[in-house]
Amino acid sequence: MRDTWGEKLFYGFNYAILTVAGLSCLLPLVHLISLSLSDSHAVASGIVSLWPVGWSIDSFKALFAGTNMKGAFQNSVILTLTGVVLSMVFTIAAAYPLSRHYFIGARFFTLMIVFTMMFGGGLIPTYLVVKALGLINTYGAVWFTGLVSVYNMLVMMSFFKNIPAELDEAAQMDGCGEWRYLVQIVLPLSVPVIAALSLFYGVGYWNAFFNVLIYINDTSKYNMAVLVQQMVQSQSLLAELNQSSSSDQIMLTPEAIKASGIITMVLPMLAVYPFVQKHFVKGIMLGAIKG
Repeated sequence: MRDTWGEKLFYGFNYAILTVAGLSCLLPLVHLISLSLSDSHAVASGIVSLWPVGWSIDSFKALFAGTNMKGAFQNSVILTLTGVVLSMVFTIAAAYPLSRHYFIGARFFTLMIVFTMMFGGGLIPTYLVVKALGLINTYGAVWFTGLVSVYNMLVMMSFFKNIPAELDEAAQMDGCGEWRYLVQIVLPLSVPVIAALSLFYGVGYWNAFFNVLIYINDTSKYNMAVLVQQMVQSQSLLAELNQSSSSDQIMLTPEAIKASGIITMVLPMLAVYPFVQKHFVKGIMLGAIKG
């Protein structure tokens, strides 16, 4: 069946809007990449737009030589990997029993959990609780305060509910217990939604800024998000990095250093996304649509 003129016009309008929206997200990133890979003179003269001018990686060399970027990268990896594992374990542990129709009080506990999406304890009470638990200046404070996302838990719970009940009945007839049914049947079928939610948690932990800034006092434990933010705001960054560089090196511009820091922070997530992209849409759709 051929599309009508009205449908073609509607599709064309949608394509135009999505193209503009996509370019508005892509072009700033391309510009930052160009700044980070351009010669200092080209950056200072303002002629760099969407393509590097006078290719150079001096800004990346100065960034890793004059800052604790290596340590911050290691901290971000530890914070993200451990946080994703903990969050997924507790999300599955919460979503699975709430998805079972025979779990007594499932509706009550689900409503109580959803209630936390609209009302929270606030920053000061949360800080006092974290301090009372002795988690200040540890990554446990970051993991504890963002352990389970209610939205992610609801998506996971909906996915579990969509698994055919015949599998559960057949497993029970064969004497399969709850833990074995979860590990050997439910989780292998849930790979798409697990991959999608792991990406959500991973991006959240990788970009964690406020919680790290509030609960972590030791600067050696800062992750890349906090370090890059301090670099962007620091007015003395250029002088410090140029002093740490050799005397014969070309003086670097703040724009190139800041761009290099932002690209270094963003690049790992851009590298991970293609590996889970095939599960992304499938996992969210299957976990959000009943039937």
